[in-house]
Amino acid sequence: MTAADKTYEPSTARKVAFIGLGTMGAPMAVHLLRAGHDVTVYNRTAAKARAWVAEHGGKQASTPAEAAQGAEIVITCVGNDDDLREVVSGPEGALQTLPKGGVLVDHTTTSAEVARELSHLALEHGCSFVDAPVSGGNLGAINGVLTVMCGGAAYAFDRVKPVIAAYSRAVTLLGDSGSGQLAKMVNQICVGGVLQSLAEALAFGQKAGLDMQQVIEVISQGAASSWQMVNRGPTMIKDEFDFGFAVDWMRKDLGLVLEEGRRQGSRLPVTALIDQFYADVQAMGGGRLDTSSLIKRLR
Repeated sequence: MTAADKTYEPSTARKVAFIGLGTMGAPMAVHLLRAGHDVTVYNRTAAKARAWVAEHGGKQASTPAEAAQGAEIVITCVGNDDDLREVVSGPEGALQTLPKGGVLVDHTTTSAEVARELSHLALEHGCSFVDAPVSGGNLGAINGVLTVMCGGAAYAFDRVKPVIAAYSRAVTLLGDSGSGQLAKMVNQICVGGVLQSLAEALAFGQKAGLDMQQVIEVISQGAASSWQMVNRGPTMIKDEFDFGFAVDWMRKDLGLVLEEGRRQGSRLPVTALIDQFYADVQAMGGGRLDTSSLIKRLR
């Protein structure tokens, strides 16, 4: 599916504030406008928000608090735990003005701890909080086919699900606050493992003199197939690594996984090793390369 193919399910138009117009957030906010919602945006770099409004429409706010004023739903998609705290509960954060009964939805990949913290804070303000990290990368955001993993109260989830549907193909409530973030950690453990195995397999086959494009076409029809093999295998062979989700971001995510693993006593030996492999790619100057660039350290 592409953005041109995206159809929008009928939904009551909502007054939505969208905070964070980065690689993921900017196209997600576009889908909200296309779905008929009243969208006000905020971005720390104001020029980016101005350009977005000039191109797509909607309104621009100068602070998260201004964006949230009168909103029914505030959606955040920022960098990390501290960024999220700032835009939600800081002096100019969304909770300063979000009306009682409003819902905060966070698409940032953060710790489960901060999700629980902000959920409690939102309740104190008479609002709700849904942690809702996404999977699908920049192309998933552009085409409106993200997978969204949610944690929070069922009544809050039911309110925001039709809105999130504007840029997703699957939106699932997985439990209480923090459950969405924990599910995203499971996702990243799987993605890292698959990419490392794929990198080793491709490097091995190339050194053996095989036509690896042909090999991928064959084995992707069998038990070894994966989304990463079908979509990233061919580009890894060509040494192309410009697909949106950077190594720097993956290391942030794996850091959250390993921290949570230590907290709960989970053993994650392969994940810890792959995190160090990504550190090697960073040391090679590849911090902004796509996560499939793991193969570079094997060549």
